[in-house]
Formats: sequence, structure tokens, C-alpha cells
Amino acid sequence: MSADDQQFLDLLSSIPNQIRRYSGDVAEYVDKAVDEAAGHVREALVYASWLPESMRPEAPLPPPPVQILSLSTYERLQGWIVRHKILSGVFVVAVSYVTYRTVRHTKLLRKTRRAKRARNGSRLEVVVIAGSPTLPLTKSLALDMERKGFIVYIVCSSIEDEVLVQGLSRPDIKPLGIDITDPTSAGSSIERFAAYLQTPHSAVPRAKANYLTLKAVLLIPSLSYQTSPIATIPPSSFADLFNTHLLHPILTIQSFLPLLTSRLTPRQPPPPPSSSHPQHHSHSHSHDDAPSTPKVLVFTPSIISSINPPFHAPEATVCSALSAFTEVLTSELRPLAIPVTHVQLGTFDFGPFTSHHHAITNPNTAARRTGPNNPSLLPPAETLQWPEAARHAYARNYVAQSLSAISAIPAGRVRGLRGSSLRELHNVVFDVVDGSDRACVVRVGLGAGLYGFVGRWFPRGLVAWMMGIRRVDELSTWKSGTVVGGPSEEADSYHGSTSGSSGTGTGSESSEIGEASEFIAVAGGANVWKED
Repeated sequence: MSADDQQFLDLLSSIPNQIRRYSGDVAEYVDKAVDEAAGHVREALVYASWLPESMRPEAPLPPPPVQILSLSTYERLQGWIVRHKILSGVFVVAVSYVTYRTVRHTKLLRKTRRAKRARNGSRLEVVVIAGSPTLPLTKSLALDMERKGFIVYIVCSSIEDEVLVQGLSRPDIKPLGIDITDPTSAGSSIERFAAYLQTPHSAVPRAKANYLTLKAVLLIPSLSYQTSPIATIPPSSFADLFNTHLLHPILTIQSFLPLLTSRLTPRQPPPPPSSSHPQHHSHSHSHDDAPSTPKVLVFTPSIISSINPPFHAPEATVCSALSAFTEVLTSELRPLAIPVTHVQLGTFDFGPFTSHHHAITNPNTAARRTGPNNPSLLPPAETLQWPEAARHAYARNYVAQSLSAISAIPAGRVRGLRGSSLRELHNVVFDVVDGSDRACVVRVGLGAGLYGFVGRWFPRGLVAWMMGIRRVDELSTWKSGTVVGGPSEEADSYHGSTSGSSGTGTGSESSEIGEASEFIAVAGGANVWKED
């Protein structure tokens, strides 16, 4: 049999199967059509009026009624979550974070914070606060550390500072006289303090003597800064600012570095006389001659330095420099196992410590600072003391910025909010001192974390716009020369030539020319920062 014959036979054998399938489809279609037609006929006969009632077929049963059930709260919530998955995930993360912070904060509040003491109850741990006794932050930390069992020493550079420390009337808050401006005297003071730590002391007479341990050095620079346009700040004010707010803290920590890196150990007592029975000494120390590793804490305000707003050049410059200095100090002391913590401060409620306000002096006038630092005058009244050119260029934005969410007071402040409790700051400082918190940077206080986030991620232009800074379309025209005389004398004074040397001008004219050459002349015939 050939292949063609086999193919033909296979085709014949498949015909019955195809006929059976097609016949089944046709029968199914016919049955469905007949059933549908019978249903229509039955329905027509049921409602036919001409057909007697006895001959009418029975009407089909109506479908069961649909019962609408209201969804439960859980089912509606489940449906909303299914429809908004991304928003639900964000909500869960936010709630988890808030819960974690709340539980952690509650646990930290319940923590018992007390300094170590000897068996007879005497104090063993020493904390040095390098900050002005007039600062509320210095007073607050000194009183809290003393209350928790530390012996607190406050660095004093004058007799007046020592009187203020003694005025606290606390036996364990003592002045530590160090003249930072004299390196020889400062070194001698540090050596005396080191010898004091290496000598056993007893709290009361005829009690066991114990060695004291230096736990931490707290560096608190001044928190008061001038707020003004850069053009209205004289160079002498910048020099004074850098000396008092930047150079003085750096020299202070530099004076303490030999003490911090020396790893003080108690001095060994002289060997006892040879005897068959060992003798017991009357003093003891609780650390078994183990070298202490004191901590270094550097405090700086962080709100202004985080966003660097206009008219805050002194604070932004000094705080940024101190932050960089702290980072370098951390890198140098880390190999020596001396931890350094940068405490970035927000806003706190210093109500009990601010009964006497010390306003900042405006270098442009002999009067007190106005505006937010002096509530007796509003910011527009302060701008009236500026030269006319500076007032036209900066006054509008200065007033708008002064009335924004951040007022121009020392350390920055969130307007309308009271500030964090000092207890939060005290707890953070103690946790850093006892080693519970080992972070290199700690943000504490209202606004510290928020403005740090804004400064890192928000555009500078957007931040300035939110603070009310707008484009100034009207600017003063430039006018050179400030001396009283003709145009030639004004030109000579601008180019720095001295008419007095040529013998053509009087002594008063030459002095005026020399004085004018030291400043930048602006519109209105007066220097921007020249005082009357």
C-alpha cells in the first residue's frame, strides 16, 4: 500500500468524528433555540388575556430578592487599604517611628541618672564646664550636674566670674581660675588642677580619702550674636567676635588637651617599710589605678547655622567654624580613645535663668541692640539707625526676616513656641558623659533636628522665600568720597592718595582723607559702618 493510499484512508476515518462533532453542535444549538422559543411562548401564554385561567401555564417563580448588607468598619478599612497601598505603607512607617520614639523617650525619662560615689557617700567624679558663668546654659548645666552627684568646676578668667560662681552657693560648684589669654599662666593652672586630681581627698574629716576622676570637659561658647547686614558690621566687630566667640573656645580646649591626653592615674604612695605583715593604707580609690578617659562635649547653636539665613553672618560663620574645628578635634582624639561629642542646640526654655537680659550692643550706635534682642523697639525702628544706602538695600528684607518663623535672637528661636524643657538637655548631657550615648553629633532642643533636615535637603532660595526675602528693585546709586572738599579731593581720597604729604591740604583734611581711605564709601556721604 502506497503512502497516498494510507493518507486517503486516514482522511476517510476522520470523517465520522467530524460529522459527530458537528451534529452535536447543531443539536445543542437547536435545543437551546427550542427552549428559548418555548420560554417565550410560555411567557406569552401566561399573560394572554384571551386564554382561560385553567389553560394558562404556571408562571415561573420570581428570583430570590437581593439583600444588601452594610459593610463593617473592618471591611471598609480593609478595602481602603487595598485601594491605597502606598499611602497605607507611609502611614504604617510614620506610626511605627512615632511609637518607637515615644517608647524610647519614656524609657529615657525613667532612667536613674546619678554619678558614682564612694562607699562613704563622697563624690568621686569631676566635670569641668568651660563657659561664661553669666550664660543661662552654664548655670543650668552646673546646677543639674551638681544635683546628680558630680563635682563641678566652672572655668573663670576674672574675679567677677569667680564671684558669680560662688554666688550659686553650692559647695560642689567651684571656680577654676584659668587665664586663657596667657599660655604660661593657663599651663600652670592646668598643672595645679592635675595635681589636685592625683591627690586623695576626703569629704569630711577622719573619713576615707578617695581619688577624683575627671569625667568630662564641657565647652560652651557664647550664644549671643549680632544680627545685621554684613555691610553695616565694622571690621572691628568681626575681629572682636572672632576673638571672643571663636578663638577663646579654641584656646580653652587647647589648654585642656594635655590634661585630657595624659591619662591621669593616682599617684602611687611611697612603699611601706619592710615588714612581715603588710600594712593597710588609709586611702583607697575605686578604679584600681585604671586610667580615666574623659569626654569632650562642644555645644553650639544649630538653627541659624543649619540654614544660614540672611543677616546672620556672625553666628553662621562662627558656628560653622566651630563645627569644623570639632570634627578635626574628633579625628585627632579618636585614636587616643577620647570621645568628642558635638551637641547641636535648638531652642530651650530658660525662663528661670533669664531674669536679667543682657542685650547685645549695636556697633553702629551707642544704644542697645534693638529688634528681637531688645523688645522695647520693633525691627523697623532698628533699621532707622542704619545709613540711608543700607536702609534702602536691606531694611525691607531685614524686617520681613525678623518677623518670620525664626527671630533673630541668640541661638535662634522658633517663633510662637516656648522651647524644649531643660530636662531634655540635662538627660542628653548625662547620657553622653556616662557613655550611654556614643554618637559624635547629638541634636537636642526644639527645631534642632527639623532645621538640620531643612538645611540639608531644601533649596536655599526656597528657604529664603519662606522667610520673607524678596527681590529688591530699588537700589541706591554708588557715590564715592566722604571728605569735605572739592571733587579732586574726593577722587584722591578714593584712590588712597594723601594730600597732606604734598603739603596742599591742612592737617584736618589729611586726617579725614586718611580715615576715609580705610573704609568703603557709599551713597549719602557716609560710610556704611562709620559711627558718628
